[in-house]
Amino acid sequence: MGRPSRAVRAAITQRRTDAIDLKAAGVDLLTIGRKLAADPTVNSDGVAYPEGYGAEKYQQGLEPPSDKGLIDMACRDVREALAERAAALGDSTDQLRQLMMERLEKLFFPMYRQAIRNGDYQAVDRAVRIIERECRLLGLDQPTRTELSGPDGAPVQVEAGTLEELERLIGLAGGQPAERAEG
Repeated sequence: MGRPSRAVRAAITQRRTDAIDLKAAGVDLLTIGRKLAADPTVNSDGVAYPEGYGAEKYQQGLEPPSDKGLIDMACRDVREALAERAAALGDSTDQLRQLMMERLEKLFFPMYRQAIRNGDYQAVDRAVRIIERECRLLGLDQPTRTELSGPDGAPVQVEAGTLEELERLIGLAGGQPAERAEG
């Protein structure tokens, strides 16, 4: 099977766009599958969706995809559409990051020169702040280490409680303890 024509690729792109739009609107995958099905007997609108799910079967006069098949195809379209959008967003983010780096570099040099030549402490401060911003933008900063501690800086005490204690606490909080499974 060769590569699909430009028209077929455009129809598939439109189908994926429709699938992600429906998913974003809160529509379940089976409904999406039925709405975008190629076979009018399965399609919720009663029409043949161009390059819809099961298009090959419909063109050959075969049985339409099952509900599970429609769900799988809709899920694949949503997943691929999200991946394509994430990749496009990633490219845009990288380009924006590069633009911001260029701007910071242009701001840095005059501050650096003024700090070195004139000993201007405000220029030193500005140069350091530009360097800090560049480091954050590039992800060069080390993550901040955080530790949990108990009262007065003592270690946190972790104790195992019994099921009865847990049920008592749930009751105090106003909840209903779950029924125990007999085992």
